[in-house]
Amino acid sequence: MANYSAPLKDMDFLLKHVADSRQFDQLAHFDDYDAPLLAAVLEEAAKFAGQVLSPLNQTGDIEGCHFNDGAVTTPAGWTDAYQQFCDNGWLGLALPEAYGGQSLPRFIAAAVHEMWLSSNLSFVMFQALTQGAAEILLAAKDDRLKQRYLEKLVTGEWATCMSLTEPGAGSDLGNTRTRAVRQEDGNYLIRGQKIYITYGEHDLTDNIVHLVLAKTPDSPAGAKGVSLFIVPKYKVDEAGQCGELNDVRCVSIEHKTGLHGSPTCSISYGDEGGAIGELVGEENRGLEYMFILMNEARLSTGQQGVAIGEMGYQRALEYSLERTQGRDALTGETNVQIARHPDVKRMLMGLRAQVTALRALSYQIASRLDLAEVDSQDRAAHLQFVALMTPIFKAFSTESGNQMAGTTIQIFGGMGFVEETGVAQLMRDIRVTTIYEGTTGIQANDLVFRKVLADQGAALTALVSEIETDFALYSALDCAGAETEMLTQMIRVVKDTADYILQQGKEGREALLCGAVNVLELLGIACCSWMMMRTAVAAEKQKLQSTDRDYLNNLIALSRFYFAHFTPKVLALHHTVISAGTGIQDYQIEE
Repeated sequence: MANYSAPLKDMDFLLKHVADSRQFDQLAHFDDYDAPLLAAVLEEAAKFAGQVLSPLNQTGDIEGCHFNDGAVTTPAGWTDAYQQFCDNGWLGLALPEAYGGQSLPRFIAAAVHEMWLSSNLSFVMFQALTQGAAEILLAAKDDRLKQRYLEKLVTGEWATCMSLTEPGAGSDLGNTRTRAVRQEDGNYLIRGQKIYITYGEHDLTDNIVHLVLAKTPDSPAGAKGVSLFIVPKYKVDEAGQCGELNDVRCVSIEHKTGLHGSPTCSISYGDEGGAIGELVGEENRGLEYMFILMNEARLSTGQQGVAIGEMGYQRALEYSLERTQGRDALTGETNVQIARHPDVKRMLMGLRAQVTALRALSYQIASRLDLAEVDSQDRAAHLQFVALMTPIFKAFSTESGNQMAGTTIQIFGGMGFVEETGVAQLMRDIRVTTIYEGTTGIQANDLVFRKVLADQGAALTALVSEIETDFALYSALDCAGAETEMLTQMIRVVKDTADYILQQGKEGREALLCGAVNVLELLGIACCSWMMMRTAVAAEKQKLQSTDRDYLNNLIALSRFYFAHFTPKVLALHHTVISAGTGIQDYQIEE
């Protein structure tokens, strides 16, 4: 099976012509990040992804991680690849230059990050953790912590992990039992256990900085009483140097369905009296700080759906062009490439259309994060957009990624169901993405209650306005056909769904809970349809000045395919939303 090959042409087109990054050449802040720089960064990243990370993907899956008396060893090649990754500056691509990063915009980093995820998802899961941890330290404004930890994290000299989940508590972080007791020197003694900790222990770095949620003895009940602590594997002195081993121990690693190359650890803090921890920010504000990292991780997880879809498309396309079977439905020719069969072509187009739409949405979110940094006048609107999109993108993209992994196996037929071809790994690796960083149900509840209801639909109304603007441009194209009526209905359905949520309000909470996942899927399809409208408009415009008309015509065909095969689902989803409680509210679980 061929190694991953970054889809540079698609990435470049979406960044330059579809996402809001298309406007950046008109903003002075982005003068240094021109087309030649973008091309150079993406090309070098593509080489590293294809030549270094991708060859380790299947071997890492087969070998997995090794646990021996508290120590974890990553698969062969992992440590060398990590050192190259850090030496080349990839870890701190979008982090401040003052702390060893590259200070590149998010829209460039998003494209690069997707390459890492496609080429070797297990390997690169630490990157979003580092990005988020650095942003927490910057937000907490504690110079002492920043001076001692930040540069070492940004450069990759030290790694970090996010220690949230506990046995029995699951996603209910307010039920945290890990305890933190303040000492006379201002530090805290941490005692407790955490599970499902990604890269909680490994051999890639000398020190690992654990970000641990815990409660102090007099903290308020529930989520309001959670604080955040830095608990390093090795204690760190005032000069930022490693000292003696802290009271932190990995007690086991999980034997998982997929992501075998990424160690998922159970960690015990304080078995020998108490691990030394340092408070981040203020007591009882732990979830506020941790959500900085969690939102970063959610966007990264959404990109994992795009990445697995891209890898699936590449492998399915390669196989369908090599595998011959059956008769061509039009010419009657026998023993033809299976890619020529209409149903296989439908599946291939479905993969590429979904990947294109979700990739564009990823770049759109990244672009708005960049704009929030430089556009003080509309900063609140940009952040409001990102907040609305985070649960949609995380959940819808990962659900789509699971579906695309299944479609990839379907194209392979029986050969997709055996490990030798490598595509079964895609399904095993993607499966957990709808679970970690908040399940699809949790994301859907966040969307309906904390996003739509909380601001009385303001962010969603602004989104619909943007979609309507791009729909007007699409409907004016000569290539636009009967699908414009479907897109008109889609916009109406989004408005009707928003109205229904607001009408239900708190009194209709149970009905909204029953239909929240359907709301999220509906908005996910609507947002992807929006991106495909933009893609078609941009492709049509570029045809006036490009000789690559076949490529541009294919993008237009993919857009119209999406409108025909995916967009109509919003109609059924809307009907489900308004009747979601039917049966559920009456049914009694049988014990």
